[in-house]
Amino acid sequence: MLISNAYAQTAAAAGPMDSVMQFLPIILMFVVLYFLMIRPQMKKAKEHKSLIEALGKGDEVITSGGIAGRITKVSDDFVTVAIAENVEIQIQKPAIAVVLPKGTLKSL
Repeated sequence: MLISNAYAQTAAAAGPMDSVMQFLPIILMFVVLYFLMIRPQMKKAKEHKSLIEALGKGDEVITSGGIAGRITKVSDDFVTVAIAENVEIQIQKPAIAVVLPKGTLKSL
């Protein structure tokens, strides 16, 4: 009634290129999302995994909770960290946030 027959016929006869152009902004948003959020997150996770695998006795570390100490024992899932003289704690390996250069914790 309100739409003329000629207009309705041209709208129905849209080509395949028009349907691709409708989805192009959504596709571009996913591409931008991948490069700005997902890819850097995967890179950071890969770096953290390699850091955890390279842990060894004598490494000076800071945990994600902010505790600094020296690794005294390494097992499969846990690490024993000396945080003061005669004080050792066991923490999970993924809780290690940073490995410090040797000699940073001199008083320990």
